[in-house]
Amino acid sequence: MTSDFSAARIHLERAYHYLRGNDETSRAACEALDLLIEMVAEAQYRRPEAGVLEFPQAATARHPV
Repeated sequence: MTSDFSAARIHLERAYHYLRGNDETSRAACEALDLLIEMVAEAQYRRPEAGVLEFPQAATARHPV
């Protein structure tokens, strides 16, 4: 099963929007949500690491200098 980062991000952003209060709890929750939203966005747009192809080395030089 894979995660739906796009949907998760929408819900986190909506929760952030609802926490408009100026109290300590709302501010702390918004700070935590900021971190979560950033992590989810990074995961959403992360590209798989590209593999490196190694070519065989020639046993002898073709053009001696």
